[in-house]
Amino acid sequence: MAVKIRLLRMGKIRNPQYRIVVADSRTKRDGRAIEFVGVYQPKEDPSVIEVRSERVQYWLSVGAQPSEAVQRLLELTGDWQKFKGLPAPPPLKVAPERADRKAAYEAEAKAAAGLADAPTKPAKKAAKAEAPKAEEPKAEEQAPADSGEQA
Repeated sequence: MAVKIRLLRMGKIRNPQYRIVVADSRTKRDGRAIEFVGVYQPKEDPSVIEVRSERVQYWLSVGAQPSEAVQRLLELTGDWQKFKGLPAPPPLKVAPERADRKAAYEAEAKAAAGLADAPTKPAKKAAKAEAPKAEEPKAEEQAPADSGEQA
């Protein structure tokens, strides 16, 4: 039996998501697979490529042939170089850590309640509001002095 490592398309229209599968070469593209060995999501930024390296290495060692697209993905992850004995590629670009929305919400709630330090923007507004108050007493001090001169 000829075995191929290829992509199985999933997802919606204009939002493709693929599974990297090991399948008989005679089956349909989205047909029955022998084993699922990874995931590829090209629409994410950066693209998500997750491969179970030990299983891919096993299937390559027993003669499974990757499709061209899967071979390019394996070259990006370094599995193809590992199989061929070539030097490793540069590391993949990784998405930055997402901010914890719950922690940000709790910090804003505490700031609104006055339980914790306020965020930087409200602190700036408070400092601007205090500056005119500091000038007002000077004006009040001058006003009684003016009234005293007239008397």
